[in-house]
Amino acid sequence: MIKVYGINSCSSFKKGVKYFEKHKIAIVTYDLKVTVPTKEEMRNYHEQSGLEIKKFFNTSGKIYRELDLKSKHQAMSLDDMYDLLSRNGMLIKRPLVIYKNHILVGFSEEKYDEIWNKNRI
Repeated sequence: MIKVYGINSCSSFKKGVKYFEKHKIAIVTYDLKVTVPTKEEMRNYHEQSGLEIKKFFNTSGKIYRELDLKSKHQAMSLDDMYDLLSRNGMLIKRPLVIYKNHILVGFSEEKYDEIWNKNRI
């Protein structure tokens, strides 16, 4: 099962969902305003992804700016960052796509094709 976290009004989330619909790939969507991954899930997603933790943050978002996370980010522990992400879905970059050992943050048609169209699931 492919999990896709996002916010319905987010253009990147819409592009991701549209991609899966176009390619007739079944997904389950989660509204980050309602369902936010737990702290442990965020830790697992981060570790599994191989990405730097900053990639999981919606750095252009209002809440990110209001909390001044750009300047605080360097001094925060990973545990604190997982906690922040799990408490406020608006801080998570969208879409967050979870499928087996693939964790994708943000929409990239090229990356989606690499996983889902070349290796048809």
